[in-house]
Amino acid sequence: MQFEDLKIIEPILKALRKQNYIKPTSIQAKAIPLIQKRNDVLGSAQTGTGKTAAFAIPILQHLFLDSHRNKKSLKILSLIITPTRELAIQIGDSFSTYGKYTGIKNTVVFGGVKQGTQTTALRHGVDILVATPGRLLDLMNQGFINLKDVEYFVLDEADRMLDMGFINDIRKIIAKLPIKRQSLFFSATMPESIVKLSRKILNNPVKVDVSPISSTAETIQQYLYYTNKKDKKNLLIHILRDEKIDQVLLFSRTKHGADKIARYLKKFKIRAAAIHGDKAQNNRQKTLTQFKARELRVLVATDIAARGIDIDKLKYVINFDIPNIAETYVHRIGRSGRAGEDGNAISLCEPEENVYIKDIEKLIKLKIKVVVNNPFPQTDKAMTKTEKKEWEKEKQKRKQEFFANRKRKQNGAKTSKFSKRK
Repeated sequence: MQFEDLKIIEPILKALRKQNYIKPTSIQAKAIPLIQKRNDVLGSAQTGTGKTAAFAIPILQHLFLDSHRNKKSLKILSLIITPTRELAIQIGDSFSTYGKYTGIKNTVVFGGVKQGTQTTALRHGVDILVATPGRLLDLMNQGFINLKDVEYFVLDEADRMLDMGFINDIRKIIAKLPIKRQSLFFSATMPESIVKLSRKILNNPVKVDVSPISSTAETIQQYLYYTNKKDKKNLLIHILRDEKIDQVLLFSRTKHGADKIARYLKKFKIRAAAIHGDKAQNNRQKTLTQFKARELRVLVATDIAARGIDIDKLKYVINFDIPNIAETYVHRIGRSGRAGEDGNAISLCEPEENVYIKDIEKLIKLKIKVVVNNPFPQTDKAMTKTEKKEWEKEKQKRKQEFFANRKRKQNGAKTSKFSKRK
């Protein structure tokens, strides 16, 4: 099957041909005809399957063909909600690419930056708005955005949206949408909480289920190093001595950990940078641009920041920390091996993470290949349940003490500053 077989209009086909997009992915082949027929769709597809195009192409086609659209008085006719800034920007770029010859306008709004440029674009009028929930509600409250004309609504990455605590924001946004609309709901996983939410948004939806989250792409080769916690950084340097590994997306469990890993790699003259939610938006975009341009060899990311990172022909993903949720592993390694390309996933497992590997292998129904030629093999034993409980208690105590001390220092600094002014 080719895109021409999906009854896509010529202006969009022209844009697709320019990008050398000939054959639709499975999610595109299944979802586009349903959306063209104005069905509500509940879509489940793992990362890297092309679901952005699955909803962007038919929405653009609807807007282009809708004869009642007043081109001189542009209103927000389509709204796409997504959890992260990076993903919002990526979706906006996709609409611009596929809609290049349609004359349809889109803009993206997200937090972490000044709103001036975004409100200027809104004043000039847009057909399609891509937004993160917080900034959208903020601009709605300021009177810059009205959703009363929305005809096509998309909730993308719904599972991550709930994980990030956006459920109340989503409810507020949905309450402002017209009852009569076409709604599309996409999520990589379908736990009961997501299914319940979809029932409130969709009207008699058609379900599209492609590449369930329990599966990993066959083009991705998976490797596992069993090591000790203290040896992980040395093992990482050992792995990166292989010059073939020239562009790596590396996952850290925490923001602080991501920064530490990036600093450590720089000591060994490895071009690296971290990307996470505490970084300013312009910094994140600059870092991502450098990585795509191969000015950086290693991009260290947290799971939330990595949503929306879409890099063509990325061959290497490294799990510095093994995720404690098996589905997250599938999300992570799906950043490589996209669109049929070859990919490699390398995981570094310390004793406390051994149990996570068992969960992952159970989910993907596959034994991950263990690398035997390992200069830093695992020799330490995992803690017992009792030891782990005590360790967690001590860790929490130290964390509380740290924040209490920091607060005391900040209060002391404020008092001192005030005294000097007097």
